[in-house]
Amino acid sequence: MKRWVWGFDIVFQVIDASQYIVYDRFECAFRNEGEGLKSVINSLEIAKLAGVSRSTVSRVINNYSNVPPETRDKVLRVIEQYRYVPNASAQVLAGKKTKTIGLFMIEAGHVSSDILSNMLIVSVIENASSQGYYTLTHIIRDAEDADSIRGVKDIFYQRRIDGGIFIGAANDEPFIEELIAEGYFVAVVDQRLSGRHERNRIVANYDNHSGMHQAVEHLVNLKHQEIGLIGGDMKRYAGPSKLEGFYAAMKTNDVEIQMRWILPGGFSEESGYAAIKEFMKKGENLPTAMIMANDSVAFGAIRALQEHGINVPSDLSVIGFDDHALSSRYQPALTTLRIDFREMMEQLTTSLIEHIEQRVTEFTEFTVDMQMIARDSSMEI
Repeated sequence: MKRWVWGFDIVFQVIDASQYIVYDRFECAFRNEGEGLKSVINSLEIAKLAGVSRSTVSRVINNYSNVPPETRDKVLRVIEQYRYVPNASAQVLAGKKTKTIGLFMIEAGHVSSDILSNMLIVSVIENASSQGYYTLTHIIRDAEDADSIRGVKDIFYQRRIDGGIFIGAANDEPFIEELIAEGYFVAVVDQRLSGRHERNRIVANYDNHSGMHQAVEHLVNLKHQEIGLIGGDMKRYAGPSKLEGFYAAMKTNDVEIQMRWILPGGFSEESGYAAIKEFMKKGENLPTAMIMANDSVAFGAIRALQEHGINVPSDLSVIGFDDHALSSRYQPALTTLRIDFREMMEQLTTSLIEHIEQRVTEFTEFTVDMQMIARDSSMEI
């Protein structure tokens, strides 16, 4: 008498005490599920039913061109009739692609409430999908948590994905560097490490120097000579890159740098709010204009300034970075540097897939420029 026994990854068809047939669960197909398990089929049985060899079934599944059309149609009809699904695990072991990329966002806060983060995630999913790839998404709350990072690395080790995109990582993130060193395809937003040009590393950066030059020049043209900065997260490449760009732009425009107006910050609204609050405790005069690490920082800084009775832009002009979806509707509408994030993520996703498909065999890095968008938060003195 036959009976079915479920295992973790396999199904046993028990014929008697000494004889059983093992089917991989990924290779099973079931009919009449409401009545219980009725049928299990594998590629060998598909071949028998279609009257072809097992290798022919494999060639049809993998869409090889050397299969006669009538044979292909016959095999596909049997596959459809029995709802056969190829063994995904076996395909991976045989060196096949999973046609899946990972998208890992390192963020301690609530990603669901951040419009920019959502747009980045959706852009990757859309672009991957248009190229026949699925996207596995995961949020890393703490890059220093060993269990969390072990779980991320296991996704690569178990070959559940063909490559991964990381957003929000520190410039030199140890576990990312380990994955690259072990040969996995990794794409990183906002990174620059000297001498690390592995063929499986893809990097997308913003031209922060160009953005800072545009910002400072805009303010100088509005007659500002007292210009401050709220910096970004210095562990990420964009933090020091924007600071260096600010120094260079101030020097180029012959504007004196006042260190008391260069405030530590981050890339969140809370960091901009806290930076202004802390500065106001000192009782020092504000500059006439400030450049923010990004638009979220600008939102927080403006809120703190307003709480202290300081009007933007009549008392202090403010410039952001990114052109956040809310920036044009903010009060006052925010002057900012626009970045085409959709184009950047499309280029990054496409580049990762090209590396996976082995159409690219060298290190890839590209830089996205910025465009000054003048609105109401900056004005001439």
